[in-house]
Amino acid sequence: MLSVEQDRLHPLPAVPHTVAFGLARSVPARTPMIALDGGQYSVPHQLLGQQVWVRVHGQGRDEKVIVVHVSAAGPVEVARHGRATPGSPKIDDSHFPPQPAGALDRQPKAKSRAEADFLALGAGARMWLTEAAAAGTTKMRVKMAEAVALAKLGDPVAVDWALGHAAVNSRFAEADLGSIVNHHARTHAGPRHQASETRSLTQGTGAWSALLGRDGEPAPAGPVAVAVDADVEVAG
Repeated sequence: MLSVEQDRLHPLPAVPHTVAFGLARSVPARTPMIALDGGQYSVPHQLLGQQVWVRVHGQGRDEKVIVVHVSAAGPVEVARHGRATPGSPKIDDSHFPPQPAGALDRQPKAKSRAEADFLALGAGARMWLTEAAAAGTTKMRVKMAEAVALAKLGDPVAVDWALGHAAVNSRFAEADLGSIVNHHARTHAGPRHQASETRSLTQGTGAWSALLGRDGEPAPAGPVAVAVDADVEVAG
């Protein structure tokens, strides 16, 4: 009898019956998001281009959307979200890969000895090169060589400061760097006034004395000439 039954029995499947895991969804090749009932849910980015299974579990506040991936090692729950609504996806930041360095984080790299000497001046030189290239500045190699020569003749720190100042203010003309360096060299900081226990920065009343006479009474008002036009004056 057993031998007859064996001919009619089917072997067990190699993978579990996936109907218990819900509906099949394919993860796009570029975005780790799947859709269910008009809502979108994130899944781990390692599953890009693969198939997952999604189902709804629970009701009300406890309602969850569970995502399962079936691999050679067996089924594994890979995501669990609350219910999403159209236009308000449920996203787990850990499901996305690290963001690549953006334009603000990129640093210029020297491709020649001349560029290396220029970038060695400091952060101002690197900023100048980035901003000048973005602005479409012409004759950049010539201007970079002039900056290096100017740094050798003078103060490299001042030249690097001037390059940064030129980058911030978009001054990339041929004579701009020398003009900024010369202006900075001729400019001296004025006196600093600082408040203390015995010194106040509030404007005093000494100028009021001109409005008072010797005995403290208001000074008499003298005649005042008021110009009406170019030829007539009226004395008050």
